[in-house]
Amino acid sequence: MSDKASTAPADRVSEVLARLETVNDPELDESVVELDFVTGVAVESDGAVNLSFRLPTYWCAANFAYIMAEDMRAAVSVLPWVTSVNVTLGEHMYSETINRGMAETQSFQSAFGDEANGNLAQVRRTFLVKAFQRRQVALADHLLATRYAPEALAYLTIGALRSLTNTPEGQRLVERYLDRRAVVGNADDEAPAFVDEHGAPVAPEGFRTHLRALRRVAVNVEFNGALCRGLLAARFNETRSDDERTLLDFIRAVPAEKRAAH
Repeated sequence: MSDKASTAPADRVSEVLARLETVNDPELDESVVELDFVTGVAVESDGAVNLSFRLPTYWCAANFAYIMAEDMRAAVSVLPWVTSVNVTLGEHMYSETINRGMAETQSFQSAFGDEANGNLAQVRRTFLVKAFQRRQVALADHLLATRYAPEALAYLTIGALRSLTNTPEGQRLVERYLDRRAVVGNADDEAPAFVDEHGAPVAPEGFRTHLRALRRVAVNVEFNGALCRGLLAARFNETRSDDERTLLDFIRAVPAEKRAAH
């Protein structure tokens, strides 16, 4: 993690960072803190918070950058002592436009005018659905590795899923998945736990095929994540931690993952 400057007690900076942990890159579905996008947190004595962040390349999509900037501001604004939040993107081809738009609390469309490419709400939904799919297959694969058959998972309700596993990893995956389950429809306890991207239940006889398709989505995201980490480290001449997956790791693993998907 990059150095964090602070003009306030460390506990307030920690609170801000904890809120930023809940903000994800829309495409990768990983925390902007874990991805090392956050480069500065400064808290003023009057409760004003100044945040700075970076992206892996100079040309990262402007709409993705705007989503993250808006989400960071919204996440930190809920802290009761915060009076204002200023978010600044550094070293990006659209940083001036994005930073001005954030300072003036403009929408993406207002900030970019005719250059705005698509509706930001639609982009958000598209990637929330992809996150839902990736989290679903991660949970399903965990359950399959324990003792459950794919066809059995198709019958589960959300209520049953909540009490299905008592291992820390299983509980984490369930909570993470259910955090995105409402994106595609009704998420009451009586609703089916495993549904497709339209919210329709997955038939038992089609569950294996459904999971194979989701694994392809997950592999694409894994590749993009490895690529982003590599580009970020190369751009800022930083050393990567030994436990981070590299592109070489990904390439070596793809054949096995493809075999598992068929």
